[in-house]
Amino acid sequence: MNTELYNQLREKIKDKKRIVIKIGSSSLRHEETGDLDYIKMDVLVRELCNIKNMGKDVVLVTSGAISCGRKALGVKEDADNIAFKQACAAIGQAKLIMTYEKLFSEYNHISAQILMNRDTVCNNLNRLNCHNTFLELLKLGSIPIVNENDTVATHEIQIGDNDTLSAIVASLIDADLLILLSDIDGLYTDNPRKNPIAGFIPFVEKLDENIMNMGKAETGSSVGTGGMNTKLIAADIATRSGADMIIANASDIRIIHRIMDGRDIGTLFKANKDENFYLKDYVESLHD
Repeated sequence: MNTELYNQLREKIKDKKRIVIKIGSSSLRHEETGDLDYIKMDVLVRELCNIKNMGKDVVLVTSGAISCGRKALGVKEDADNIAFKQACAAIGQAKLIMTYEKLFSEYNHISAQILMNRDTVCNNLNRLNCHNTFLELLKLGSIPIVNENDTVATHEIQIGDNDTLSAIVASLIDADLLILLSDIDGLYTDNPRKNPIAGFIPFVEKLDENIMNMGKAETGSSVGTGGMNTKLIAADIATRSGADMIIANASDIRIIHRIMDGRDIGTLFKANKDENFYLKDYVESLHD
């Protein structure tokens, strides 16, 4: 590892101006009941508002609509029926955004909801409109809250995830930092839940085939949809779009301000902007 470069990049985190933060479903719920963890959500909102108060742009990508709706309906098991999942998303998204809106208002900040699907990115006009909407919302001082539009989409429910979505958002708005908060400390040489001697990787200077092959199409949670594989796809999108990316553990939401202070937390992926990277083509290739 290039320690000098790593330390320099960590120090520069303090100067990032536009940050996208993704948090997964399992990080916002009580494991025992599946209900929303209001303390964690309050801490998350407070952290985001503090970043905003520092004069930075911040966007939240949050999961949880389907599981929130399923909980509201009293259905414990997830059904395979797409229409049922879409109905749960419609119910759950309303409850989720209402909770966020109440919390953000407590800290005198305005939130906004943006729901996206594949066509938002792959349709040229939709992508431009989405880009312009994001920039206008940030200009107006709001904090956009983004989720997949599970109510009308089918691709996303079946194989999508908010790791990828957060990287797409980072690319769309020219963010300079993406933080993925999950239930793992960062990137390991193997799955640490199955291999006790798996080695932690604090810094990825450049994504290559060996690193990408470390991704596993699995998840440690029954609520979330993404595994390390989706996080590495997100890293590929984000870094090629010009953003640094950090994977960190969401067990303590206050980790956000520690990351922004430049502390040695999680795995840092260095930005390597690719002028030939075209977001539409990349997203379409994910669904081939």
